[in-house]
Amino acid sequence: MPSDVEYSPVGEGLGMRDFWIYVWLRRAALIVAHVTGLGLTVVISVLSRPGTSLFSWHPLCMSVAYCLCMTEGILLFSAEGTIFCLKSRKNKVRFHWLCQALALVAAVVGLGFILASKVVSELPHLVSWHSVMGCCTLAASLLQAGCGACLVFHKQLRVFSSPARLKLYHATCGLVVYLLATGTIMLAMLSDWFQATVKGAAWWLMAMLPLFPALVAMNQITNAYLPRKKISS
Repeated sequence: MPSDVEYSPVGEGLGMRDFWIYVWLRRAALIVAHVTGLGLTVVISVLSRPGTSLFSWHPLCMSVAYCLCMTEGILLFSAEGTIFCLKSRKNKVRFHWLCQALALVAAVVGLGFILASKVVSELPHLVSWHSVMGCCTLAASLLQAGCGACLVFHKQLRVFSSPARLKLYHATCGLVVYLLATGTIMLAMLSDWFQATVKGAAWWLMAMLPLFPALVAMNQITNAYLPRKKISS
């Protein structure tokens, strides 16, 4: 039965894709999002000085998980192309799975390091908004991985929802997880450790940078899955 709703890029009906400046801006934003995700990972990794303490591995693992792996796993489905030279949908899905699996592994390892650090230092757990939102983000990431498994193994698991609807659920939940991760990263900038390491204008720049990849990812997902009623002739 044909659906009366189709999922189309925002602005396509207005002819916005015919303007070269629109296409150029989208491609430029995608490139900046890639650079921002990688840059945040490198900067946080350097600032944390891995190996100096148990805690030092926590920012490294979490930045690799969410600033790098999860960001790249989402952006590779961009309509503007991908930096990994993946053309077929099948290869993109495989690489997406790899990125998300690495993100989960890195996040769990990062959680283990911060728990061990607090136990050794005899500090209480879950006393900041950053830690609470971080736990919510990790829990949502695990649920999202389960949703992705239902989509890939739709027939084997005998899921009742159609693949098209599962894709919509998966993309929407993925956006929620990424926004939670962005909020967690921004709250980390308010921690005593980060504020003691980065100060002044550099702190404001670092605090705002996570918003850009999040906006690009939000635009990408809503453009691909925002419902619009068909116009009958």
